[in-house]
Amino acid sequence: MIRCILFDLDGTLVDSYDAITESLNAARSAFGESAYTRQEVTKMVGHGLENLMEKALGPDRVAEGVRVFRDRYREISLPGTRLLAGVEATLKTLQARGYALAVITNKPSTFSRRILDHLGVGHHFPVLYGPDLAPAKPDPEMVSRSLSDLGFSPDEAVLVGDMRVDLDTARNAGIPFYAVATGSDSREDLAAAGPDRLLDRFEDLLSLFPPLPAENSVPSS
Repeated sequence: MIRCILFDLDGTLVDSYDAITESLNAARSAFGESAYTRQEVTKMVGHGLENLMEKALGPDRVAEGVRVFRDRYREISLPGTRLLAGVEATLKTLQARGYALAVITNKPSTFSRRILDHLGVGHHFPVLYGPDLAPAKPDPEMVSRSLSDLGFSPDEAVLVGDMRVDLDTARNAGIPFYAVATGSDSREDLAAAGPDRLLDRFEDLLSLFPPLPAENSVPSS
C-alpha cells in the first residue's frame, strides 16, 4: 500500500524555467556569451546547478558562473516561479486523504523551501531534500533519507517526476516511478524510458490514490 508520495520540484510541481533562463543568461553574459532561449534551457536542467553551468560555460567557468547565477536567481526566483496546473488542489486533497508528501530535488533546498513557502504549498512537505543535504539524483539517498524521516519503507512509496533522472532515482531506490510530461523531458521520451505510469495530467494522481483507511493515513497538518 502506497502511503508516501515523493515529488520532484522543477517541471513537476512548479514552472521556474523563466527564472532559471534569466539567471543562466546573466552568467553567460558575464563571460560575453550569447543568451539561451527558454526552450533550450528547459532541456538542459535537472542535473544540478554545477552540471548546468558546465554545459553552459565550460568546466573552467563553473564556480564564477554559479556565483552569478545564484545572485540573480535569489532576486527573481519568487516572482519568476509559478505552480503548475492542478498542483495546489491535488496536493491539498492527497494530504487530506492521509498521504505523507515530500520533495526531492536537484535544486538547493534553501531555494526550494523558499519557493514552495512563497507559493503557499510548503506546509504540505515536512521533508525536503536538495543536493546541499544529500547526494544529487539519481543517487537514491534523498529517497532513503526522506522515507527514514517520515517512517516509511520503500514498498510504501512512489516518486513522481518529469525527467529520466527521476526515473533512474526511483529505480535506484527500488520504488515505482510515475511520470508527468510537464517539464524537461517530452512525453515520447518519458514513455520510451518505461515509467510505471505516465500521467496525462498532475490531477490524475487523485484517481490513483484514493483515501487511505484511517489506521494507515498520516494526520493532515
